[in-house]
Amino acid sequence: VVAINENLDLVHQNHVLFDSELPEFRTQGGVHVQADKLTVTSPVLMWVKALDLILDKMKDAGFDFSSVRALSGSGQQHGSVYWKKGAGQVLKQLDPGRPLHKLLEVESVCDSPVWMDSSTSEQCSSLESAVGGAQNLTNITGSRAYERFTGNQIAKIQQSNPEKYSETERISLVSSFGASLFRGDYAAVDYSDGSGMNLMDIFSKKWAQPCLEATAPHLEAKLGAPLVSTAVLGEVSSYYVTRYGFSPDCKVVAFTGDNPGSLAGMRLREGDIAVSLGTSDTVFLWIKEPRPTIEGHVFCNPVDSDSYMALICYKNGSFTRERIRNERAGGSWDTFSRALNATPVGNDGNLGIYFDTLEITPSAVGVYRVNEQDQTVEGFPGEVEIRALVEGQFLAKRVHAEKLGYKISKLSRSFSILATGGASSNTDILQVLSDVFNAPVYTIDVANSACLGCAYRAKVKALSCLCTRTCVESIIVLRPPPTSVDNRIKAIT
Repeated sequence: VVAINENLDLVHQNHVLFDSELPEFRTQGGVHVQADKLTVTSPVLMWVKALDLILDKMKDAGFDFSSVRALSGSGQQHGSVYWKKGAGQVLKQLDPGRPLHKLLEVESVCDSPVWMDSSTSEQCSSLESAVGGAQNLTNITGSRAYERFTGNQIAKIQQSNPEKYSETERISLVSSFGASLFRGDYAAVDYSDGSGMNLMDIFSKKWAQPCLEATAPHLEAKLGAPLVSTAVLGEVSSYYVTRYGFSPDCKVVAFTGDNPGSLAGMRLREGDIAVSLGTSDTVFLWIKEPRPTIEGHVFCNPVDSDSYMALICYKNGSFTRERIRNERAGGSWDTFSRALNATPVGNDGNLGIYFDTLEITPSAVGVYRVNEQDQTVEGFPGEVEIRALVEGQFLAKRVHAEKLGYKISKLSRSFSILATGGASSNTDILQVLSDVFNAPVYTIDVANSACLGCAYRAKVKALSCLCTRTCVESIIVLRPPPTSVDNRIKAIT
């Protein structure tokens, strides 16, 4: 949890560690991995008890709940919660004399599927077939069928436990589950988190009937209508007013997913790109006219209901960079950086694609090298190999971004790339990122970005104020001639 003041300054933060502070649930990393190694769930009651615990921690620390004018939140994307019949009435009658976890054992499915689950391949195939293929599903929902996406998880539960599905009164995402707890009533799924379900038409912002029909019976009634991500849901439940001292006027703004929350937390603007350079690399895009493809995701934007966000994940990130560093730079990042500085932008036409493990975007594995004559080669000299790796990684990001609708040629001069993650500390790597996108690169250090983003969203919407980006350190402002890099983009399209 984080709290900010009117100047966006952080005034309080706290956390709960599921494994160590709630050991009775016997989780590892907050989850249960089942015997098949594919099914991954979390106990819903653990989440409820964690909310009790963190609010009690804040109270013990002297936090003034009466000063909170608005709140929002983020939940791990794709996860789902199944409320049994009668749970809605229980929510409206919470006894402030008792902790939530003593009041809310109201789930028809006690262990909820989460984003790590990969047990729904059969349901994914069925859904794509029902709507005419992976690209058709992508055209509707912004993504092809993924095992972790909520619709496929719902289909599995309905097929494997039809009695529990029948007992379910309402299905929430983890985000709307959290909002429901604070409202004391069922909260709607917001457009942005709802985009990660394989169930919502991201253009009409309504549930897609062919997807609902292919997933489970009576599903629309169990989901409720989705709602704009910036909506004020109402005031906080009287439970929190009495038990913790919240103001009865405290507004609850729609909760959203962790990825949409991070976009808000990094304070991206239209046209910006955020690149997280970690164990895996992730690209966040703010776009106006998306072109969904089966590689990557398009979600509704959590900040601007007329815009979209795209998300592209790459499995081969820092581990691949470290392998080439070890093999070609003697394990030294300084030597790695000197190699980048010793080779020209564009690498004299030498291009490399390095997928040490099966890549997500695209689904491929192996190492591919092409020289300036577009001939496949077995290897490059050390310095050339290092630049081929880094340029190839960033070229791939630009190509996939443009395929999803990112229009680099029409951007204004205010366009920026925001870099975060471990590799963002290497300015020579960032220089290559600047070269490839022909744009300035800024570093950002945003801890708890999803949580912080929802604090910003609460302030902006409920208090009718602006939240402009500040305190971003400029690292690279060079705009090198783009032709030496651009003429290689065709090689990886």
